Amino acid sequence: MEPVSTSEEDRQLSGLNTKASRPDPVPLCSIVIPTYNGRALLETCLGSVFRNLPAGRTWATEIIVVDDASTDDTVRWVAAHYPPVRLVCRPRNGGFCAAANAGLSAARGHFIQLLNNDTEVTPGWLEAGVAPFADPTVGSVAPLVLVRSDPGRVDSAGDAYTLAGWPTKRGHGQPAADWTERPLEDVFSASGSSAFFRAEAIRQVGGFDPLLGSYYEDVDLGFRLRWAGYRSVFDSRCRILHEISATYDHAHPALQRRIARNAELVFWSNLPARHLAAAILPHAALLITQGGWRMARLRFIPFFLGKIDAVRSARSIHTRRKLRADLARSSIAPAHFPLRLGSFRDVLNHLRRPREHSAHKQTP
Repeated sequence: MEPVSTSEEDRQLSGLNTKASRPDPVPLCSIVIPTYNGRALLETCLGSVFRNLPAGRTWATEIIVVDDASTDDTVRWVAAHYPPVRLVCRPRNGGFCAAANAGLSAARGHFIQLLNNDTEVTPGWLEAGVAPFADPTVGSVAPLVLVRSDPGRVDSAGDAYTLAGWPTKRGHGQPAADWTERPLEDVFSASGSSAFFRAEAIRQVGGFDPLLGSYYEDVDLGFRLRWAGYRSVFDSRCRILHEISATYDHAHPALQRRIARNAELVFWSNLPARHLAAAILPHAALLITQGGWRMARLRFIPFFLGKIDAVRSARSIHTRRKLRADLARSSIAPAHFPLRLGSFRDVLNHLRRPREHSAHKQTP
């Protein structure tokens, strides 16, 4: 697992001009936006950020764009149109986790928002997103994420995780009106599209696991934050618009294979031993169901190969479980894992999910 570092050497290796890019004072919040060939998406994302930033030194904020070796002139465009943005330029494409970790390493804020380049923030989002951190046990905050092409529908109201090993987006596809007045409440983890994190907690648990590349990396980080004793909360006052899967092409076999592998890595690396015995049969039933569904859609081979890849990673899973145990020994509070049984409504929400946006997609 790639640690998150704030050393000068790491920032230079990431391509960050540390002498020219270090504003003062130390910001309250760093907004980190990883991107790869996403200049068209950044036009909307950065525009919304700068329009809605709160005024005053109390809300000192830095915006960091991490360019993952783009070929669409992203770096030149950002430098020309948004001079206040700190640019971290990776010399080689390493995937979402590597780019996100480079941004987390460069971030100087007490809190960090990781923002997808296919998002758009709304007025008051930052104030609402950092407010729950007044509680020192809160390690992450999940905004109310709405579908940008259909803002009346929810993309995510925080993530849940079932005993069978199926992560779900709370409220996915449901009417936004059902969620806009919800009180502050605990969730399993925050969706990686727009989550806020306590910087100290991120440094403690080590950032994103680069082996995962993309998909399930936010659930894995949520598990590790919980192993370290932190909570995740949902705040409906913080609202983000997100264009669902505008970056990756879900029909690509390589991505399907990676998703199938990552699901197993996250399940076997993170589930507490006391839950594993009860989870094995539900997990087996989930695999059979998923396999049958993908076979019917002629997508079984990437699914099967992804599971084989996970089996080949058995040794790394053992190492990851030892790291979780180390986090538990130094946790700020007893680790708590609110695992759900899942429900028929979760399945319906998945089947009725909003259609994915096809523009700007790339193959993995």
